[in-house]
Amino acid sequence: MPYSLAAMFLILVVAIAHSTRADVDKGAQIAGQWCANCHVVGPSPKSAVTDGPPSFQAIARSGMAPDQLRAFLSHPHGEMPDLALTRAEIDDLIGYITTLR
Repeated sequence: MPYSLAAMFLILVVAIAHSTRADVDKGAQIAGQWCANCHVVGPSPKSAVTDGPPSFQAIARSGMAPDQLRAFLSHPHGEMPDLALTRAEIDDLIGYITTLR
């Protein structure tokens, strides 16, 4: 009996982890659609940007934890428009940003 309970627990943990995994490709698409007008969103800028918001690569390397990025993206702030992203979209965007480290 304890083995079957442990097996069910393991299956549940794997299912939850899989369902909450970020979709990096969707995150890149969101970045291109909503963020690229102001931020450099790719791994290498096409032109030098000296003023303006930080590049996604700079954000990725800033040391901000995913929870900090999630809080930042969940609430309107500063000059950035309120994009009203869903939790899944925010997770996808954070997943993409972390690939730029």
